[in-house]
Amino acid sequence: MNRREAAVQALEACIGHVFTDRELLERALTHASVGDGAMKVRHNERLEFLGDRVLNLLAAEQLMDRQPSAREGEMSPLMNELVNSHACARVARRIGLAEALRMAASATKIGGRDNDTVLGDACEALMAALYIDAGLEGARRFFDTFWAEEFELLEGPRVKDPKTQLQEWAQGMGRPLPAYRVVGQDGPAHEPRFRVEVVVEGVPPEVAEGRSKQDAQKAAALAMLTRHQGST
Repeated sequence: MNRREAAVQALEACIGHVFTDRELLERALTHASVGDGAMKVRHNERLEFLGDRVLNLLAAEQLMDRQPSAREGEMSPLMNELVNSHACARVARRIGLAEALRMAASATKIGGRDNDTVLGDACEALMAALYIDAGLEGARRFFDTFWAEEFELLEGPRVKDPKTQLQEWAQGMGRPLPAYRVVGQDGPAHEPRFRVEVVVEGVPPEVAEGRSKQDAQKAAALAMLTRHQGST
């Protein structure tokens, strides 16, 4: 048994389902990069389309049970927290999906196995495969088990991200909204580092780095909050 076969076996053990349709499982675990060359393969993009719908159904179903008095407008942002690519990627990591993925070496080399979009899409494809192979109840068991932590995060104390906090602080001081701009970028293409400056009228700017523009913006906002929050 090779390394990937062992990872697939461990994945099935983790989720508690051994697939009857092995080709279906293989397709769910095949990234589109595998078909970039002359050899054409069936990858997981179509399954991801179905899995997204199954996931939305199960998340909505459980939200209705957990939030019996919530209105539609209150539940929609909660749904967005449960079914976005980051939540799906966290689930993918919990079940060891990255190791079981079939992916081109070029995609692996640039960090595809740790990319939230890639992992999130694969998780949705696996959800679709479970739905087809084990029915809605099989998909629901998977969802109830591996999204439990996501509901805990959702229902726990919610901390605003630094950008939101900085925006509220600036508004509270009667100043315009913070402005962000990229002032530098280095590192290889598959692992860039961005430097972002944040400016709020009336205080010195802050510059911070991150692996993405969004991460760098958050880091700069946090640096400004740490230095200036509470000043007048």
